[in-house]
Formats: sequence, C-alpha cells, structure tokens
Amino acid sequence: MFKTSRKNGNFYLVVALIMMAVLFYSSSQTYEQQSQLSNLTHWLKNQPLKDWLSRIRFDYAGSIVSIQHLGYFSFVEFFIRKAAHFTTYFILGGSLFLGLSAKLKAWWVVAPFSVFAALGYAATDEFHQMLTGGRTPLFQDVMLDGAGALCAVLLILLIRKIRNK
Repeated sequence: MFKTSRKNGNFYLVVALIMMAVLFYSSSQTYEQQSQLSNLTHWLKNQPLKDWLSRIRFDYAGSIVSIQHLGYFSFVEFFIRKAAHFTTYFILGGSLFLGLSAKLKAWWVVAPFSVFAALGYAATDEFHQMLTGGRTPLFQDVMLDGAGALCAVLLILLIRKIRNK
C-alpha cells in the first residue's frame, strides 16, 4: 500500500505529482485562457507603484520588459507569470528532494537528481506549450524553472544543516 506520510517521503512525492499535473494542465491552456489582464485592470485600477515600477526596464528572451513597452497591466502580469514559473518549480524540486531523500539517504545523489528531474520536466513542459496554440516556449523559462527547483533544494539543505548544529 502507498501510505502517504511525511516520514517515508510519500506525501512529498504526491505533492510533486500533483504539481506536475497542475503544470501539465496549465501548459495546455492558451495565453488568452490564462490571461489575468481583466482582473488586474479591475483590482489595480489605481495602478499602485507605477512611478517606482516605471524605472524597471530589461530584456527577457529578446523582448523589452517595461511599463513603457508593455503597459502597466501587462508588465505586472509578466511578473506574476514569472513568479508562477519560479514558485511551481520551487515546489516541484523541493517536493522531489524531500520525497526521495526520505527513501535514499545519499543527499548528494538526490539533490542533483531532483533539480535535473525538475529541469527536465520544465523542458518537456515548454515543448508541450509549443504544441498549444497561442503559447511561446522559452528557454529562459526553463532556466527560471530550474532556478526555482535549485533554490528549493539549496534551502532545504541549508535548513537541515542549521538544524543539525
């Protein structure tokens, strides 16, 4: 029987599987289905922090990201989307690491495996987006996803090191 407990790691592996299903579903949707512009227009109608945010300008995947170039609401949505990338893969990488490290005590094997597994899933997820209409697969998103998984694993290792002292 597949008992879900934190001690044996199964709980975290279930979390990883759920996150993978959420990511698969998300990449099956078109940009229009995912867009939050109408909600942002309603929730942020006063455009808070616009003056401060107007100072931010950078290049991402060959496109300029700034309020002047995208408009306030698309600019905010860009950061929400990229935060979602980082956060979902943070959860995926961390869950994989916690689930597998409960089964294999060799953290030096489990840590890179968890990051590379999340990175591999990110690459297949971007490929899946390529098959979905109105989506643009980006190598930069795969790297952002990998950074999220790596940060989760490093944070868990740091917390464990602090606890063991």
